[in-house]
Amino acid sequence: MKNLVLLGGGYGNMRIMSKILPDALPNDYNITLIDRMPYHGLKTEFYALAAGSKSDKEVRVNFPQHDRTHTVYGEITDIDLDNQIISVGQNKVDYDELVIGLGCEDKYHNVPGAKEYTYSIQTLHDARKTYHDISDLPTNATVGIVGAGLSGIELASALRESRNDLKIYLYDRGERILNQFPEKLSNYVKKWFDQHDVTVVPNSDIVKVEPGTLYNKETKNEHDLIVWTAGIQPVEIVRNLPVDLSRSNRVMVNQYHQIPTYPNVYVVGDCANLPHAPSAQLAEEQADQIAMVLKTLWKGEKLPDTMPEIKIQGFLGSLGEKKGFAYLMDTTVTGRLASILKSGVLWLYKHHNG
Repeated sequence: MKNLVLLGGGYGNMRIMSKILPDALPNDYNITLIDRMPYHGLKTEFYALAAGSKSDKEVRVNFPQHDRTHTVYGEITDIDLDNQIISVGQNKVDYDELVIGLGCEDKYHNVPGAKEYTYSIQTLHDARKTYHDISDLPTNATVGIVGAGLSGIELASALRESRNDLKIYLYDRGERILNQFPEKLSNYVKKWFDQHDVTVVPNSDIVKVEPGTLYNKETKNEHDLIVWTAGIQPVEIVRNLPVDLSRSNRVMVNQYHQIPTYPNVYVVGDCANLPHAPSAQLAEEQADQIAMVLKTLWKGEKLPDTMPEIKIQGFLGSLGEKKGFAYLMDTTVTGRLASILKSGVLWLYKHHNG
């Protein structure tokens, strides 16, 4: 039997399985999924777990079941592209085709102390720890959140509704929230924060972190807990692969999402160098194309000369449980409607995959 190995049970590989199973997998193939956890984590909702506004059960989905799908649990310790072997501790897994979808980790931009003294929401384990220690904070404790992108905004708003007794500071590198998008969107989010007593610190430049202390340029800021949401990068094992990487350490891929020097290896999601910001939506769009490429090759057919351009429709964000913001097809949506849209997309995803 041949083996299609999927590294990581994230959005990309979940989508690939949904496009291949149950009918498109050749009779002489198995699928082996390797992940450190026995279920798919809804990474777009990890902020809510960390804030305490959603339970652990609400941010995970079971992996699909099939008689030719096998799951290996554990930490991947080596990816041998030349010999086509994946090491998971002492276990070895051979592959014929490989899809690398191991996701990302925090990028600390060489800020001294950032990795050691801040909390994260990049994994379920990280989000659980962040939730645990936030829950233990006393009334009037101060939380600093570094990075006012989508994750930082959603974490700050969810935390405000979950713990209205905390003081929350959101450090934004730009002059205004979401400064790459229309001012209408920025103004709406900023107004929500003003109304809910979340302090946004614009033009921030965090230069050092010490236990309980952020240094914003020359200003020393004391916090009881600090969460880092100021950038991501591919996980270390992917950054160390013997392949061409972009300046952001993402793997260079061809139009079929293959590593050019290893055409039986595909890269999906945050680890792939694509002309879009990493997102769950991008991983799924890319996964659709990888599944199509695999099925074409399995049939012995020729791949198309060009692949369709991946188009991202926009993004959806939450401001607590009842309000939200979105930028869809160059249109700004705010308020209850945006919240309903995001909840609907999440429900459909869990319903389809669950």
